[in-house]
Order: sequence, then structure tokens, then C-alpha cells
Amino acid sequence: MVVAISKAGVITGGAFLSNVTWETLEKLDADLVGTGARLTYLDGYLEIMAPLSEAHEEPKSTLGQLLEIYMRMRNIRFYGRGSTTIGIKELGARKEPDESYCLGTRKSVPDLATEVTVTSGGIDTLEIYRRVGVQEVWFWEDGVISVYCLRPTGYELVSKSELLADLDLRSIEFYSRMADQYDAVNAFMRSL
Repeated sequence: MVVAISKAGVITGGAFLSNVTWETLEKLDADLVGTGARLTYLDGYLEIMAPLSEAHEEPKSTLGQLLEIYMRMRNIRFYGRGSTTIGIKELGARKEPDESYCLGTRKSVPDLATEVTVTSGGIDTLEIYRRVGVQEVWFWEDGVISVYCLRPTGYELVSKSELLADLDLRSIEFYSRMADQYDAVNAFMRSL
């Protein structure tokens, strides 16, 4: 697809580009400020995503609220980093997680990143997170959470979170699928 920007500065499409230098990435990033575009970069490949839809943003927000309520109610110290861009030129990788958290203390690299998948892209997201050193990555797709934990050889798909070992993922999935976000968060809070 081709990226098109309207006179109002709104992106109307997405793109997957190859042979993109880090300098070009930085220029595009500056040019697209305020458009809502999200840039993902790995080894010369660049994916530009148009502003995120309600189908993406609502479950992202719900999942984030559920996680934060769980951590607060269990007295787990955390620092939300949101979608702060992670990655540097020397790694050849850059990504904006949907949400990210440092557990225990603030760190330059989050311990946990979450991704809500509505459409699949062409860049290996886990490879970006591996290079950066994110310990755990969660993918939420159609109300199902897949957890990947970083190992010396790469990420391993696991059945439960290692950072939040007592968290019942099936419960988070259930509440994340509820139609009403407010009711879902309150019901989850009562269940704890």
C-alpha cells in the first residue's frame, strides 16, 4: 500500500518499505508527527501503520486497565511506559509497543510489552523486542493472549506469565472480551 496524507495531515493508508536507512526513518518520523502514524523498523524494513482503529484501541485500553488493576491490587510496583518508542540505530530495530511496563523500578527497557493484533504486519516484532531485551511480550488477538518469554536463544511461547506468575490469563482474556469496558474492569476488580 501507499501512504497518503490528506491536506489535513491525516494518513489514509499504510506501507511496507524496504532498503530504508535509519536517517530516512528519522526524517519520516519527524514528517509524520501529529498524523497518528506508527513506525516499525527492522534491518532496513519499515512498516508505516495508519492511525489505529477502535477495533485496536478499545481492547488495548481494556487489557492495559486490567493489567494495572491486577498489579495495584497485588501491590506489584509498576511504571507504565505506554507506547514509548524503544530501539536504537545500533540495534537496527525500533518499535512502539501498544503498552509497556517496568516492574519494580523504572528502567530504560520495559520488562513487559503488550501488542493487540488486529491485522498482521510484515516485520518480526519479536525480533525487535529480542534485540532491545524486553523480558516478556504478550500478544492479544481476538481475545486470546499468547505470552512469549525471552530466553538466551530467543522467545519461547509459554502457558503463563513468568513476570506475573499468579495472574490467571484466562480470566484476563474473559474480561477483555466483555462488550462493556467499564463493566469488564469493575467485574475483574471484584473477582480479585
